[in-house]
Amino acid sequence: MAERQVITVVGGGVAGLCAAVALRERGHPVTVVERGLGPGRQSCSWYAGGMLAPWCEGETAEEPVVRLGQEAIGWWADRVPGVERRGSLVLAAARDGPELDRFARRTAAQPGVHHLLNDGGIAALEPALAGRFTRALYFPQEAHLDPRAAMAALSRRFCGLGGIIRYRTEADHLPRGLVVDARGFAARDALTDLRGVRGEMLMIRARDVRITRPLRLLHPRHPLYLVPRDPPNQFEGLYMLGATQIESEDRGGVTARGVVDLLNAAYALHPAFAEAEIVETGADLRPAFPDNLPRLRRRGRRLYVNGLFRHGFLLAPACARMLAEVVADPSFIPEIMDEDHRERSPA
Repeated sequence: MAERQVITVVGGGVAGLCAAVALRERGHPVTVVERGLGPGRQSCSWYAGGMLAPWCEGETAEEPVVRLGQEAIGWWADRVPGVERRGSLVLAAARDGPELDRFARRTAAQPGVHHLLNDGGIAALEPALAGRFTRALYFPQEAHLDPRAAMAALSRRFCGLGGIIRYRTEADHLPRGLVVDARGFAARDALTDLRGVRGEMLMIRARDVRITRPLRLLHPRHPLYLVPRDPPNQFEGLYMLGATQIESEDRGGVTARGVVDLLNAAYALHPAFAEAEIVETGADLRPAFPDNLPRLRRRGRRLYVNGLFRHGFLLAPACARMLAEVVADPSFIPEIMDEDHRERSPA
C-alpha cells in the first residue's frame, strides 16, 4: 500500500471537493486550490439540479451511471444535512402517454424501482397536482438536495477534517506531490477529447404551488425537471427548473428560447407557474467525454477525474471512492480508468 502523501486537488467543484473529502477521510494531507473567489458561480456545480436519481437516469444513461449513482444518496446523507429522501415523480400529459410507457420500460431493470400511480396516487403524494395527471411513475428510493447548501456543508466538513482550501489560487506553481485535477471543462487543455454540453436553468418562486419532491415532466421536445429549493422547514415556493441539454460550448447567458421552453413546460405542469417570479437564471457547460461517462486518467504525478456530464452530484462520490483507491494502491485499475492501457500504467 502506498504511504499517505501530500495531495493537491485542483478545482473546488463537486468532483474536486468530493475527491478531497474522500482522500482526507483516509488520512491524506489534502489542499484544494480554486481560482475562484469562493464557492459559487465559477463552478457548474452552482447550477446543478441536485437530484440523486440514479434509477430515473437509466432512461438515457449507460448502466454504470445507474449502478454507481446508487452510492450517492447514502454518501451525501452521511456527510451533509438536508438530503431529502422523498423519491421522484415522473409525469406526462395524457397525449404523451407513450413517453411515460417508454420511460417505464427503460428504467425497469430492477424490480420495484418504480410504481405506476393513478390520479388518486398522484394526489396523495402531491396534492397540488390533484386532477392534473392520470398516470405517473413514482421512484420511492430516490432523493434530492440543494447543491449550493451541500457544497458549503461539504467544504466545512473537509476543513473540519483538517483539509485546506485556498481560493483565488491558480494552479501554475503547485507543491511537489500528487495532483488531482478536477477542473471540469477547463481541463480541456490536457484532455483534448473533453467537450462542453451546455445546460440552462431558472430559479422561480411560486408560493401558490407547493411541490415537495422532484418532478420530471416528459415531452417529446421540451422535457422538464423541477426540484424544490426551499430552506429546511420553510415554505417559500422556490423551485429550480432545468432540462436543457445543448451540444454547444457557448458560455453565454440563458437564451430567450431556453426561458420560453422551460416556462412553457412548467405551465403545462401547473398553470399557477405562469405567475411565478423569476428569481435567477443561469447557464454553464458540463464536461463530457464522447460516451458521456466519467474518466480517471493518470499522467505522471497527475490524476484527472472528469467527464461527469450532467451527473455531477450523482457520480462524484463513486468517482472519489475509486480515485482514493488508486491513490492507496497505484496498481489498482478501477472501471472508470481510461481504457487506453498507457493511461493505466502506474505513475
